[in-house]
Amino acid sequence: MRGLAAGAAVFGAPAVLAQAGPRVVVVGGGFAGASVARALKREDRAMSVALVEPSEHYTACPMSNAVIAGLRDIGAQHFGYGGLEDDGIVHVPQRVVRVDAAQRRAVLADDVMLDYDRLVVAPGIDMRFDAIPGYDAAAAELMPHAWKAGEPTLLLRRQLEAMEDGGLVVISAPANPFRCPPGPYERASLIAYYLKTHKPRSKLLILDAKDAFSKQRLFEQAWSELYPGLVEWVGLSFGGKVTAVDAPGRTLTTEFDSHKAAVANVIPPQRAGAIAATIGVADQTGWCPIDPVTFESRLVPNVHVIGDAAIGGAMPKSAFTANAQAKACATAIASLLRGQEPESPKLINTCYSLIAPDQAVSIGGVYEPTNGLLAEVQDAGGTSPLDAPRSVREQEAAYAKDWFETITQEAFG
Repeated sequence: MRGLAAGAAVFGAPAVLAQAGPRVVVVGGGFAGASVARALKREDRAMSVALVEPSEHYTACPMSNAVIAGLRDIGAQHFGYGGLEDDGIVHVPQRVVRVDAAQRRAVLADDVMLDYDRLVVAPGIDMRFDAIPGYDAAAAELMPHAWKAGEPTLLLRRQLEAMEDGGLVVISAPANPFRCPPGPYERASLIAYYLKTHKPRSKLLILDAKDAFSKQRLFEQAWSELYPGLVEWVGLSFGGKVTAVDAPGRTLTTEFDSHKAAVANVIPPQRAGAIAATIGVADQTGWCPIDPVTFESRLVPNVHVIGDAAIGGAMPKSAFTANAQAKACATAIASLLRGQEPESPKLINTCYSLIAPDQAVSIGGVYEPTNGLLAEVQDAGGTSPLDAPRSVREQEAAYAKDWFETITQEAFG
């Protein structure tokens, strides 16, 4: 319970409100939440910042596909909050159960109340278990999504290891928007590497609810060159959308066919983490509309939403995006608390995807507020070149690993 008593004393009920600096409560301890907490402290050391996150550590999704393929240990994905506490941020290991927006007060599960001047909500995602008939939380124990890193990641890895050579692995990819648009195809690449190396008679089938996907030409070129005959992708127009699953039978049904899998990885549609709906910052889409300059909710005043949960316009949902939005949001909050007009930000996203243990491809973009959304700046981004030599792909894999070390250090210390 490290930090809880301090959190109650600094932020708590009206009897202890007197203090010099402004108060910001951050809900959620992933890349977005941890990054914004540290950025807020950098903006104003006198600011009181509490990070409300029930877990003692965060399990990162970037690089977790390498865990599934047996290339990385899950322990390398774990990051604690000691670095934030060293910065003077209070880690409150509790859950927010409701927010009184009129009183600017977050209420925790143990009835402790945290008063705030500004609230930042960074809840990540939840799975929409109502989206695919037959796929619910129980089915996910048999057909893991592994779209939140942790035990489901290890479950999928164990299933691949236990599969007999010659088995069929099926990945079901959702329609946009969802967390990490290139993620299913990086996962397919690394699973293909595992199969080629350990179970060469096996096949991998991707059933997709889209007709196009991020970095498609790069991934398809990689599959053709590195894993010929091993990977098959079926898009929406050719019956790729999964319409139902039979988890005990490991069967996935589409409009045109059904597929019996030895291992099935179902990545369902998603929405903002549940607390977003509880607070009232999520709309009918399940995501959270925001002002693209300040990231303030369009539905609840003095509440900001960042990361995967936010409707970011053209900006994809990724760890890089979460970190970039966190820093821009912190700057905007500091300006607002000083009574100043926030400046319009320019945000960058870069996404690296491993196609083999030592090879990667990337995509990048620059985004700015335009007509109430984050729009891509034309001709400011791009992808890795097609037909690049292996040395370029290897260099990008090194960049990917360096990026992961940098962003986790920046977020968690």
